[in-house]
Amino acid sequence: MLQKIPSQIDFLAFTPISDLGDIVAYTNSLFDYALEEQASDVHLEPSKDFIMTRFRVSGDFIYINKITHEEYNKLISRLKIMAELRIDEKNKPQDGKISYFSEKWNEQIDVRMSVLPLVDGEKVVMRILRQDTSLLSLDKLDFIENNLEKIKRSLNSRYGLILVAGPTGSGKSTTLFSMLKSFDPLQFNISTLEDPVEYNIPFINQSQVKPQIGFDFAAGLRSLVRQDPDIIMVGEIRDKETAMLAIEAALTGHLVLSTIHTNSAASTIQRLVNMDVEPFLIASALKMVISQRLVKRLCPHCHKSKLNTDPIIQNRVEQELGSLFGEELSQAEFSYPVGCKQCDNTGFKGRIGVHEVLTMEEALNPLILNKTSAQEIEWKARDLGMLTIVQDSLIKSIGGYTSIEESLQLL
Repeated sequence: MLQKIPSQIDFLAFTPISDLGDIVAYTNSLFDYALEEQASDVHLEPSKDFIMTRFRVSGDFIYINKITHEEYNKLISRLKIMAELRIDEKNKPQDGKISYFSEKWNEQIDVRMSVLPLVDGEKVVMRILRQDTSLLSLDKLDFIENNLEKIKRSLNSRYGLILVAGPTGSGKSTTLFSMLKSFDPLQFNISTLEDPVEYNIPFINQSQVKPQIGFDFAAGLRSLVRQDPDIIMVGEIRDKETAMLAIEAALTGHLVLSTIHTNSAASTIQRLVNMDVEPFLIASALKMVISQRLVKRLCPHCHKSKLNTDPIIQNRVEQELGSLFGEELSQAEFSYPVGCKQCDNTGFKGRIGVHEVLTMEEALNPLILNKTSAQEIEWKARDLGMLTIVQDSLIKSIGGYTSIEESLQLL
């Protein structure tokens, strides 16, 4: 009943399922299959004639099945009960969380569930949060050696603000918790404010914010600083109040880690300025910004390398890497996908992180204090040795980790 449908044409020709059988068993199989496919999100999307089920895997969608509206009513009621949501509420958005243990895979997962009313019914999106903390290590996150050294050096500081920037689904939380895991929680008092708690780590004081009762990031941060913390992790900086409290904590002897939604490391500084944070506070408190994306990882079993002969791509690569590689760039071989049984003939298997790591140096302070544009800050940071996300990705294409096309999509 649950299987990948190879193409859109096959999916459109697929007859909607009119009997899901035991709804509890079907729900379990839905989560189990999502784990098997290593899906990050499960989408249940209503249309006039049927409900579409698809998974997001490695950033792309795969089609799973279609079911009738009658069967969907049973499924969404089951999911709402599991997430402790109101099953009689169909006109307002709802958010909840499901804790699910997969007997098939012997794995405990958390599922973040969002319900949104549409014209044709309620759409459900479920984010799969896996609890395998063994993967939380900076050495396993695909940082190139130079960037990894910068991060570890900044984490040796006992105060300051470190931000991880990027869009939703770019791996910010994984990077954040990997940094936390580099500390011994029995030697430090480590406290977090999260929404939701994504990884449960022993001996770290983790708190779930609840905005509906007034316990948001700002309120939680005010309480945390009275808990004698050494290291504070705030799930996200969304507004001026949270930003100011995080900076005040960073300036009074705490190491503060957080995420922020921006497009680059340099634009993170601009974002804080736009939140009306005083530039001198940013220059004093900010230690480092890591901006990141996820791109498709080439299948290690079938990828190939070759010289690039496309003049348009050559010009773009020259603009990005010419100053780093010089004449050697003309002989650099870039990797490309092939396809084999191991990767379902896609040429890709999983995703890899690409990063830019901006460490705050004195040479940047005048630019910050004068509220200089993000572009000028980036130019100066590149002069000081920062690799951009695109440069990092292209270098990883030369190394056989991703393709040149994936890298250039980041431009």
